[in-house]
Amino acid sequence: MSTEPEPTEKTEPGTRSAAPEPEGTEGAPGRATDGVAAGTGGGEAGVAQGSGDDADASARDSVAESGDARAGGSAGADESADGAAEGGGESGATGEDVSDAPVGGGEPETDAAEGGDSAGVDADGAGKAQLSEAEAELAAQRLERERIARRKAEKQQPVESGAKLSGTAADLLAAVRAVESGAKPVAAVFSEPEPPRRSAQEPVRPRPVSAQATGDGGAIGVAGSGGGPAPETVEAVQRVLAEGGAPQTLALQVAAVLGEGADEELRADPWQLLRVTGVWPEQADGFARELLGAECAPDDERRGRAVTVWLLEQAALAGHTALEMPVLTAALAQRGVPDADAAVQSTIAEAEALVFQDALDPAAPEPAEDDEEGAERPVRILVGLERYALAEESLADGLARLINSVPKEDGSAEDWERAAASAKGSAAELIRAVAAGGLVLHTGGQASLTEPAALLTAARGLGLRAWAATHSPLGRDRFSALLGADRPSATGADGAEGQDEPADGGADRQSDPTRDAAVPKDDFAPVPGPAPGIPAGSAPAAGAAHGQPRTGSPAPTRPVATVAGLLSGAEGPGRDGDGAFDLDLLVVLDAPQLDVETAALLVESLPDGARLVLGGDPAVLWSAGPGRVFADLLAARICPQVASRMPDPGPLGELVSGIGIGELNQVEAPGKEVVIVPVRDAGEAVHRTVQLVADSVPRALGVPPEETQVITPGHGGAAGTRALNAALKERLNPGPGRFGGFDPGDRIAYSPAPGRTLPGRVVGADADGLHLTCADEPVVVPKERVEQSVRHGWALTAHQAVGCRWPAVVAVLPGDATQALSRPWVYTAFGRADRHLSVVQGAEQALPRAVAEIPAKPRTTRLPVLLGTQSPTAG
Repeated sequence: MSTEPEPTEKTEPGTRSAAPEPEGTEGAPGRATDGVAAGTGGGEAGVAQGSGDDADASARDSVAESGDARAGGSAGADESADGAAEGGGESGATGEDVSDAPVGGGEPETDAAEGGDSAGVDADGAGKAQLSEAEAELAAQRLERERIARRKAEKQQPVESGAKLSGTAADLLAAVRAVESGAKPVAAVFSEPEPPRRSAQEPVRPRPVSAQATGDGGAIGVAGSGGGPAPETVEAVQRVLAEGGAPQTLALQVAAVLGEGADEELRADPWQLLRVTGVWPEQADGFARELLGAECAPDDERRGRAVTVWLLEQAALAGHTALEMPVLTAALAQRGVPDADAAVQSTIAEAEALVFQDALDPAAPEPAEDDEEGAERPVRILVGLERYALAEESLADGLARLINSVPKEDGSAEDWERAAASAKGSAAELIRAVAAGGLVLHTGGQASLTEPAALLTAARGLGLRAWAATHSPLGRDRFSALLGADRPSATGADGAEGQDEPADGGADRQSDPTRDAAVPKDDFAPVPGPAPGIPAGSAPAAGAAHGQPRTGSPAPTRPVATVAGLLSGAEGPGRDGDGAFDLDLLVVLDAPQLDVETAALLVESLPDGARLVLGGDPAVLWSAGPGRVFADLLAARICPQVASRMPDPGPLGELVSGIGIGELNQVEAPGKEVVIVPVRDAGEAVHRTVQLVADSVPRALGVPPEETQVITPGHGGAAGTRALNAALKERLNPGPGRFGGFDPGDRIAYSPAPGRTLPGRVVGADADGLHLTCADEPVVVPKERVEQSVRHGWALTAHQAVGCRWPAVVAVLPGDATQALSRPWVYTAFGRADRHLSVVQGAEQALPRAVAEIPAKPRTTRLPVLLGTQSPTAG
């Protein structure tokens, strides 16, 4: 590894600052304010304050929260490590620079266009289309000047309470007049930053809280229109919200959550407002005081139940499927519930939560009847939501069915042994284990994927209907390449997204002033013909709206699907007459990313006699959703386990393998596979990151910017994804953000459902919404969903990047993100690189300390106890 030398140019690099949020986001409850990076001479300065944790957990990957957290470890809840202290240890190694001399300074300052302010000006789209290019440009400039003048005037006016907030939760705070604490941030729940509440994943069991639909069933889908609440219900809810001082914009969500008669239910129990995404107890309390007046009291039984359910939902965002009773009652006390025990009992009595008594030692015998009076088996009392309890129990039952059933006889024992003998090393062990059992676990790194590929090939050769499923489309395409699939893909051999960009795309298209002037400035204004800057015939077909595959596109011939596509039926073998998957063997890669609900759905869908192989790297970050299925199964040892003996090659493999066991080793990197770029502050980190992506890596290694991925701990902060994406957009694809903050050619991260992130690229926009291409499939995101589900994607969090790999990765570790670092985070971020890894290192000694001392954050689950009743099998 080598240390990149300091810039030799005398010109100072441009100051980088965090991407500005829409006006009025600072004071969102439970959120801290963004730090600011103020650059000074030579790219060496800047003050960095507060970085976000990785990925909105459920929202963990749910793009764009209302009043998104602005920094201070609050920008999306991920695997943040509590109290990550700075300490001793050596910070890796150093080596040569990627380039002989970094790009010259003097880059223009990042102005992070504000999500379509200039594009959202009221204007008639048809009229603008008739203007000449010069007239259109002049009109746009005039409107921009008017907007700037209005904003300056607004800043000189007194700021009303809540006026600096945005989104659902912030709007509520601004409208609720009785919040005693004003805009004071609320402490995080269960040591996690505040994320938005999870909405249902696709497909899921029915759940009581769902602020949005979850797709049309496609592998890459967005929320469809599918019948919302009746207009009269929404109007009735609006009246109740107005009486309580809450914004009427919440009416649609409340009506969707509470259903018919929502207005009466909300009036009878104002704390039901807590069931809406983004609402916090302090806000619901203010709403209740307005409606109930003197009858509103902290010890109200309704409040106790609502806060209990809300806390369990927040725990799920942190990965827990249940909470121990003492933890839950302590959290209730912190929320001002006078009698926490009574609140929990009332919640259980109303069937809004379930209580469990799990033995601390499942192997311990039950006390005999003649034992001394008072002898009891040690247990722990857990409280959880029904949906997760049912999912864990269903998963345990389904796994027991696979373990105890006789696998379908496809091929004789001699045939299986012949297939195993033709394989090498751990692949042979895997084939033999699958031949003998219905459930097998396989562990290993990236190189070990050749072993499940050998298994799949052998099984299909024996006549089994064998399929594999991956976490992401990029992972699907990479695994297909191992199988020799013949389906063309936009990802290329290296799995890097974006190879199908039009010939005139990228920065060249955006730098053409005549082309820009001819584009309507109104967000999502109808665009006649192909989208601006897109060659004729390349725009998505009409059938691609709402995330559906292009009509007439060739069906894939490879036996590989994504997990979401397999469950929805958009990919995979389909289902038989009984509703089970029409297959004999399912190999699920990226198994650590399975939450309990998704895992339960997969296992429930397997037919009797089918075989299941769960494979993956146990050292990566766990699932965005609740549970730790793969880790629990490995610990239970109830089925055969095959550990790959195939290490990842080269300096990158050596570095990542050491991190997996808690060691940050110095590795030799003669081909510049690993480069350390030390920085002193967040401003310099942003500057150096842009320099690496746009110039140094392409020039020294031949990896273009579209195949280089930036990974950083969180969304907020002076070097979070917002600030980095703004700087990278300015350098790589500058534009006014005419389509809701996006321009054709922008790299994006699209989240069709919480916990799922699809890298892609903006094609254009029209009246239907924002047109994207993700994994070579066209997607149309309705304009009302863009803010919630699409972010810029030059920079991602580690949770968003799980399941994907790129030829080059730039991992940004600013000094203000040290509390977000943990061994799984570092392992995951560094392990996304195929050929080259640059580490923009500002965390100093916190990095080796995180690798050595901060493991994965514990999660409370019931699956180990439920699996404990199964007969253990030597692994």
